[in-house]
Amino acid sequence: MFRYPPAAVNPEIVQLRHMRWVSLLEGTTLVALVFVAVPLEHLGGYPLAVTWMGSIHGMAFLLYVWMLIQTISGGDWTWPEILRAGVAAIVPFGGFVNERWLRRKQAGLSLAD
Repeated sequence: MFRYPPAAVNPEIVQLRHMRWVSLLEGTTLVALVFVAVPLEHLGGYPLAVTWMGSIHGMAFLLYVWMLIQTISGGDWTWPEILRAGVAAIVPFGGFVNERWLRRKQAGLSLAD
């Protein structure tokens, strides 16, 4: 298969690839917070679990918002797409669904080149 040299890669495709990774990171930390740390705090009596995981997820969420702003400002996004990506960050498992959607969007851009 022919591979493009690094200078010929569409920057929007690269940004979408980065956004996919950040979406997976944010989704993973949210699931860990909701389904691991919160039960450990309430059922196991370990309040530090939420303290630590909440901090990690907070950083991942801020990174997600920052990357989302960069991604939508550099691409041709509609309001429903922006809303979908924003809601995905606050729904458990939404980051994983969002990653699949971003993968399809990235593949569409690859075919258009």
